[in-house]
Amino acid sequence: MPKLSPTIRDALSVSLTVGAYGVAFGAAGVAAGFSVLQTCLFSLVAFTGASQFAAVGVVGAGGSAASAIAAAALLGTRNALYGVQLAPLLGTRGWRTAAAAHVTIDESTGVALGQAARGEGAMRTGFWWTGLGVYVFWNLFTLLGAIGARALGDPAAWGLDAAVPAAFLGLVWPRLTSASTRVIAAVAMVFTLAVTPMLPAGTPIIASVVVAVVAGWRP
Repeated sequence: MPKLSPTIRDALSVSLTVGAYGVAFGAAGVAAGFSVLQTCLFSLVAFTGASQFAAVGVVGAGGSAASAIAAAALLGTRNALYGVQLAPLLGTRGWRTAAAAHVTIDESTGVALGQAARGEGAMRTGFWWTGLGVYVFWNLFTLLGAIGARALGDPAAWGLDAAVPAAFLGLVWPRLTSASTRVIAAVAMVFTLAVTPMLPAGTPIIASVVVAVVAGWRP
């Protein structure tokens, strides 16, 4: 059996670990009222974990489609910034550019940039192996999670309606590595709770972006 390069090993380890988290999205999609097919199509077409969780969270809370799209779009803007950074490295054209854009996510960007010491070839390998690997595993586990949640019956009876907030906590918690980020997160939480009685369902979490904007403008 041929020995895998360190870059490919890095990519596969990240792909499988992150892809397995698709189980939570599959369960969350069904808990929010999506069918198994709709949940799986969401992962196939959208493929950006945090934005997917945001959208089903808004819908599950009774929010409108416009609110769900706005929440997903706000979180998805970071992928566009990744694309600007990676475009010169990848140098793709035509359909390859579209494919690269679809798999430009946190993990593919992180692994690619983490291979800098091994050269640009390793960076490109890390990007493609990670992006495509996460895509395959994420969609596979989304299907398993959705089917499993559907087989359980009423999602609320099993506590699956808490899948979205639990998933967001899991996404945010490792990033709260400094006092300032913890303060921003706490203020955003308080702000969201304060405006919840005044705003339509699903929009308070979108409104909390005001806290991040204000924090970003501070000296």
